[in-house]
Amino acid sequence: MGDDKVRGRVTRFVSATARASKVPKQPPLIPEGMLEHIESKLDVKEAPFLPHLARVRVIWLEIEADRLGNTHFEIPPHELEMRKRQHLPPGPVTIGIHPILADDSMLFAHTLVHELLHAAGLTEHNAKHADLVQEIAPSPKLSESPLLREIRDQALGQQEVKDWVCTHCGFIWNRTTVRAPSRCPKCARPFR
Repeated sequence: MGDDKVRGRVTRFVSATARASKVPKQPPLIPEGMLEHIESKLDVKEAPFLPHLARVRVIWLEIEADRLGNTHFEIPPHELEMRKRQHLPPGPVTIGIHPILADDSMLFAHTLVHELLHAAGLTEHNAKHADLVQEIAPSPKLSESPLLREIRDQALGQQEVKDWVCTHCGFIWNRTTVRAPSRCPKCARPFR
């Protein structure tokens, strides 16, 4: 029951938490042109709440929130699905964004687009949803996001392996990635 090996690798989960120091006084703003960009990529058949997207309220979540964003429809799920089928308004919709994203504009935009697509009626996390988010507001690279770098550093700090050792040439180098390298930087042989 306690087998933590997958394909010969030991799996160990780490927890990383990034904390916001405070909730900003001003509510988050939807960047100019973002709603129009979303509306240009969708139609009412696939996103039945698209005409009501401008009425969505955007707020900051509490500092202790465990997600970067969420979309809250104030009606029960079965009624939400019925309204989607009948192309009725969704009622009040609130998007909550974690305050830590106030200092990371690219991750803020990526998260907000993700939640706005939910508010438009694309409530499933499928390939269409992921492709649209990536097209409208691509996820930032590690080098572009201070928040992602902070989370990576926390995860690396919790790892037991601090250095990589090549079994072919014996070269040792400091661990700077969460994932194991594919090749040795010295001899270029596959890393095992």
